[in-house]
Amino acid sequence: MSATVNMPPGQIDIPSAWRGEEMAANADRWLVHLTPDEIAELEEAAHSFLAKTNEIGEITKEEFPLPNFGFHLTKLKQTLIHGAGFEVIRGLPVKEYSQIFAATIFCGVGAHLGSARSQNAMGHILGHVRDVGADAKDPNTRIYQTAERQTFHTDSSDVVGLLCVREAMEGGESLLVSTTTIYNEMLRRRPDLAALMFDPIATDRRGEVPEGQKPYLEIPPLSWHDGFLTGFYQRQYIDSAQRFPDALRLTPTYVEALDLFDALANDKRIHLGMQLQAGDMQFVYNHALLHDRTAFRDWPEAHRKRHLLRLWLSIAGDRPLPDCFKQRYGSIEIGNRGGIITKGTRLNVPLD
Repeated sequence: MSATVNMPPGQIDIPSAWRGEEMAANADRWLVHLTPDEIAELEEAAHSFLAKTNEIGEITKEEFPLPNFGFHLTKLKQTLIHGAGFEVIRGLPVKEYSQIFAATIFCGVGAHLGSARSQNAMGHILGHVRDVGADAKDPNTRIYQTAERQTFHTDSSDVVGLLCVREAMEGGESLLVSTTTIYNEMLRRRPDLAALMFDPIATDRRGEVPEGQKPYLEIPPLSWHDGFLTGFYQRQYIDSAQRFPDALRLTPTYVEALDLFDALANDKRIHLGMQLQAGDMQFVYNHALLHDRTAFRDWPEAHRKRHLLRLWLSIAGDRPLPDCFKQRYGSIEIGNRGGIITKGTRLNVPLD
């Protein structure tokens, strides 16, 4: 592996190049509180849709009309792509809802932002983020199925959305960090290591392998393409990809670069931490931000355990992606890309 010259000409100054300490002090830049009228509009759209069908995986913007709040969601798309790269919408009274009603509202909101993508080899459009007792040390385990600390990472879609249904008894804080801010810091401190982040690196597919593909990806952690800095990163999966003998080897210098990237992401001055409350909808732009979650301790009662619903979305009018993303996305067609598709995958919506 050798450093590529295809990287930004210098520091990058864009709205998503924020620091966590400034965002924490200015929550009004990213936290939106639903009004009673907006809640009523969301509920009316859900009632109307469910009166016709329970197939919420097929919900469209037209079938989930939001004549007022829809204007905010149009602005949110621009916030995600060209602005800070994330937003939290607070105040949905999910404790009063059935699971299907909450999921309908969430999928309906998602339909105003983009098209839903498959999140695993089973074709699940709606994901369930909770501890199912999976072994975090198993190289085929998806980390979100455990209570363990994750690491800063991107998901395989343009946007990831979360709806918090129930909080953990303790912990489970959501963390966000700007990919551009990390890059700028690396460039300032160690430009030699920053350059290495633009080289291809092996990332484990964790057993979800499309037909004819390798069991790992070879996408650079950072790509500079068409004037955009795009991140693709999951350190746990980079490390576990070393189990494959033919995967690109991590030399000590590359490990040093990855360690610096992680250290900057974990700097409390650089990342933003937040505790999602029941009813919060968080939307994050994967190409500009990384996200993480701290470890948590759950309630002993099954009906109280931490539970979030997740959407992966592809957005029209988004940035172009380099060809290497086809390894994960299959297609890099704007508005129709992302997700995990393997042989026989059929899109569906599991409600539990």
